[in-house]
Amino acid sequence: SWLYNNFHPDVIDINMGCPVRKIVGNGDGSALMKSPEKAKKIVSSVVGAVGAEIPVTVKIRTGFDGDTLNAVSFAVMLEQAGVSAICIHGRTREQMYAPPIDLNTIADVKKAVSVPVIGNGGIYSGADARRMFEYTGCDAVMIGQGACGNPWIFEEITSYIEGRSYIAPQVHDRINLAKTHTEMLIADKGLHIGICESRKHISWYIKGIPGSARIRDLINRSESKENVFSLLDELERDARIKRESFSDDLIV
Repeated sequence: SWLYNNFHPDVIDINMGCPVRKIVGNGDGSALMKSPEKAKKIVSSVVGAVGAEIPVTVKIRTGFDGDTLNAVSFAVMLEQAGVSAICIHGRTREQMYAPPIDLNTIADVKKAVSVPVIGNGGIYSGADARRMFEYTGCDAVMIGQGACGNPWIFEEITSYIEGRSYIAPQVHDRINLAKTHTEMLIADKGLHIGICESRKHISWYIKGIPGSARIRDLINRSESKENVFSLLDELERDARIKRESFSDDLIV
């Protein structure tokens, strides 16, 4: 097909789980879960257009709200329309990203279809991933917010599942990656946009480090890479001093 010959995508994923207001307001994203027939036409058209060369997958939620928990019937419809896999986020659109995660519905979807099912939602550790696998029987897990500021989570999950030891990143590792991430954003988007977009990522990287709230506030008002990096160095230095002081206290 034209798409395959020109772009060679490995897979096409249709997101019918996005809860963002402007997306849902246009009838897209998770709003499509309220219109199964429309969703079926979309999926069938895409599958027909790309043929067997490119797998088509779809992400859904448990339903649009508590009154429309239709994930199982929706997933069956998607399989009939020709999808190669289904990812299900264990919350309704109404929940957005608030707990709890509905593992039961993910398990029900897995039982109802023969294509691979990917479990998503509430996975922030190796233990969370293993619980998703064991409780739902899903074939894979998808990580979203759990990777924000913690790209090491993939190694943690793999280690946990394989029974290997895992050493969590230290403050130094987190600070270094925050700097690298910032430099990459600046290189890609220029200084102003790069610094602005780096702020939320830095906030995730330094979350939980003693003194990070004050540093985050200062970084959010910084316009230069030098100032941002100086503040990150200060945070790392203060964290090291506090850690060493705590160790000394234990020795005494």
